[in-house]
Amino acid sequence: MIRVVLADDQTLVRAGFRSILADEADIEVVGEAADGEQAVALAWELRPDVVLMDIRMPGTDGLEATRRITGDPRLEGVRVVILTTFDVDDYVYGALRAGASGFLVKDTEPMELLHGVRVVARGDALIAPAVTRRLIAEFAGRGRQPDPSPRLNALTEREREVMGLVGAGLSNDEIARRLVLSPATAKTHVSRIMTKLGVRDRAQLVILAYESGMITPGWLA
Repeated sequence: MIRVVLADDQTLVRAGFRSILADEADIEVVGEAADGEQAVALAWELRPDVVLMDIRMPGTDGLEATRRITGDPRLEGVRVVILTTFDVDDYVYGALRAGASGFLVKDTEPMELLHGVRVVARGDALIAPAVTRRLIAEFAGRGRQPDPSPRLNALTEREREVMGLVGAGLSNDEIARRLVLSPATAKTHVSRIMTKLGVRDRAQLVILAYESGMITPGWLA
């Protein structure tokens, strides 16, 4: 059972999401929060699998709440999906850097919402390849120079290649085809990279790939 907390200051928005999720046999809404402070408290109390987090809320906003949840090693199993009104938003990149596993626009189709919850619950990132390229290309490196992380020295050449493809938004199957690997081998490479670099999921690999200068916007034709 996938346990979900809804965090949004609009009661009707929460009711709409709850209605969609409640009809699924494998998903349970275990709590609702009207602001970021409540969302953090519920994450602590309920230890959900996924928090659907509105990025703009009064008091403690979704960005700060995301940072507090994902930055707490005791909440390692809690994944945050940002809810936003726009599919490209200045705050979204900050949320991904803060540890969010992806984002959804609020007017997303019900099937996309359900798919997103399931994807994130199993530990994957909820960023479609096209959105990855557009979003990260627009916001990565704004006012900052590439910062090669010493952690990258732990990666093999193959792992660097795989990480670059993750950063470009390719799925495991796409990476496997491009590098002539089995999907299982591609998945193993990605998991090993995340372990070596100490990141939560693919979304964090995307951010690190751009911020370290490993790849740049337009790197993958």
